[in-house]
Amino acid sequence: MRTVLLVAAEPFELKYVPRETSKFRFLNVTGGAGPRLAAAALDKLSTSFDVVVSTGMCGALDPSLRVGDVFVALSVNGVTCRLPSPQTPYRSGTLVSLDRIVGTVAERKQLAEAGYTAVEMEASAVSEYAAARGIEFYCIRAVSDTAFEEFAVDLNAARDREGRIRVRKILLQAARQPRKIIPELLRLRRNSDTAARALGAFLATCDF
Repeated sequence: MRTVLLVAAEPFELKYVPRETSKFRFLNVTGGAGPRLAAAALDKLSTSFDVVVSTGMCGALDPSLRVGDVFVALSVNGVTCRLPSPQTPYRSGTLVSLDRIVGTVAERKQLAEAGYTAVEMEASAVSEYAAARGIEFYCIRAVSDTAFEEFAVDLNAARDREGRIRVRKILLQAARQPRKIIPELLRLRRNSDTAARALGAFLATCDF
């Protein structure tokens, strides 16, 4: 049975992924948001595996993408990805991997005009890790926010020096703008759960 390494930012993104299928055993690694934390988590690994998948949530840049859509990247920052053979439909396109959270419609539009379909934060580091070791690399994400999403909460300001998102910093923002931020946080939580469910169901059907 082949081992598939799943690399995500946070454990909740993988909570609906099965431990194994009839063909694969999944090994989950989460290190936090951004390329530095992803790379640090990967550098600590001592277990062997056959396939590397950058996974978790992503933000839509293409206006046709909806929350819960599974997105399979054709490329990450211009580097070609391998494609899985699932039993369920998915969307695909080019993905941009940045070390910041894109939370405005204006920036999403700018990235879309540059030719990208979706955005996230860890895939570039995971891609480089896989390439350095000659391991098959895939990028499979689920959409948690649409191209029309404008965040009132400043998630970049909530990150610490290493890139981790600190709940305390989010709560401080919520205390200053409760009517705007609290409903938004609840919506983001619901959307993230929808995306995580879709991702788990999709990965359970994949053939790598």
